[in-house]
Parts: sequence; structure tokens; C-alpha cells
Amino acid sequence: MHCGNQADICTGAIRTPIIMANSSTLPEDPFTLDPDNPDLLVYTRESGANQLGLQTKLAVLEGGEDAVVLGSGVAALHAAFFTHLRAGDHVVVSDVTYGAVWRLFAELLPVKSGIEATFVDITDLDAVRAAMRPTTRIIHTEVIANPTVKTADIQVLADVAHTAGTLLTVDSTCTPPPLFRPLEHGADLVVHSLTKYINGHGDAMGGAVIGPRELILPIKSEAMVNVGAAISPFNAWLIPRGSITLPLRLRQHLAGAQHVVEFLDSDPRVARRPSGTCLAPAA
Repeated sequence: MHCGNQADICTGAIRTPIIMANSSTLPEDPFTLDPDNPDLLVYTRESGANQLGLQTKLAVLEGGEDAVVLGSGVAALHAAFFTHLRAGDHVVVSDVTYGAVWRLFAELLPVKSGIEATFVDITDLDAVRAAMRPTTRIIHTEVIANPTVKTADIQVLADVAHTAGTLLTVDSTCTPPPLFRPLEHGADLVVHSLTKYINGHGDAMGGAVIGPRELILPIKSEAMVNVGAAISPFNAWLIPRGSITLPLRLRQHLAGAQHVVEFLDSDPRVARRPSGTCLAPAA
């Protein structure tokens, strides 16, 4: 939980301070800088000191090689899709998904980028396989769907995706580490709205994509640097501060959830919704 923190060499403070400057000192010969390295501290729209520390922390927490932190969870989702999809590509998407993702694939990306999407019951693996096309580039799901709590089998979906030469992107906002780590089950990219469990204090917005470096570096150079979805230094400082209590908060969340489950399970007035029910609008 403490990865990414660095003591301040100027003051000796044991916690990384907020670095609000929008520019950093250049070397004597600026042409020695690597223009393809998005982690250099040059201009905060590209990378900031607090952002780099948070990215290190998240990569370690999820067991990924690298991470990119952006201004919100939706910015992170869009960044993954914007970077790894092209006009004419096809996506298979869970039919129960976050509202912004639904609108991206049902309305915005088809019209603006020529990207097609098929919404399927992500728990029906035959339906997922039937929805695949030669142009399918991504299968996208949440681990536990918002709001129906439909649960995806990430390992099996990863097998389906990789057999077809396709990426599996997983929104794991509702299942933060150490509760679940999609990369360990075959996912290629994991996305979080840091605004939720990882920050946990309701006072900062942020999003992240974590995965292998070869998939993360293009997101940094395209969506972060050139589209400008950068996180503010203040939020990149607040979120690591909040994340330190994540294991304690998760323990309390799980204990509270257990009480709710036991109460509902014992009440004869409660009816169970069929597991296949879909609350998303029709495609």
C-alpha cells in the first residue's frame, strides 16, 4: 500500500509532497530528453511527480508492469478504447455495463469513429463466442456489473479473447485489490475509477488503466499526452493518501455486506431476481 511514496529530498518529509508546478527543470541540453518517454518530468499535462508515484502504487497493487493515471474513471475507459481501437473495429461488450461505457459503444464511438459494438450477456459464453467477428478487437466487461451485480468469469473470457487474438479489458472498480486482480486471471488491461474504493474518501476524482507496458505506453502517448486527459497533481496526491486505508475499508465493507446478505437471506419477503435478467436498455 505504500509503494510509490518517496521522501522529499529538500525537507526530509517522509510523505511525497504535493508538487503543483506545471513545468520541471530541463537539462542543460534539452535535446538529450527522450521525446518518446511519457514518464519524464517536463510538463504536468504529460506526467507529474505525484502521478508517477500513484502509477507505481497501482501497478504493484494489480500486479501489472505499468499503469497510466487519468482525470476520471470514464477518461481511463475512453483512453483504453481510444488507443486500442480503430475505425472499422468491432467490440463485444457486456449488456450490463456502466452508463458511460454503454453510451460510448452504443452512440459515440459508432458515429464518431466507425467502431461497432455487440452487447451480450457476458455470463453466456456461447453468446460471447457467437458475437465474435474477424474484426473484433476487444471484449469488455466489469467483474461485478453495476448495478445488477452480474458476475463475469474473467479467466474463461480471457481464454475466449486470446483464442480469437483479441484483448480483454476489465473494469474492476467494484473489485479493487486485494479483493480481486483481473490480470492474474488473464485480463489484458484492468481499469479503475479511482474515485471509488481506491481513494475512498469522496474528495478526489481519477481513473487508471493497468497492464503490460506494451499496452500502457500507447495509452500514455495518445490519450494522456495528446488528448489531454491528465489528472491534477492535487488529486494524484489525495488518492494515494486515501488508498493507504483500502485494506481496512474493504474489511469493513465485506463485514457490512455479510450482515446485509444474512438479513435478506432470512427474510421470507425477499424474492431473488433471475440471474440472467438484464437491466440495460435494448441495443
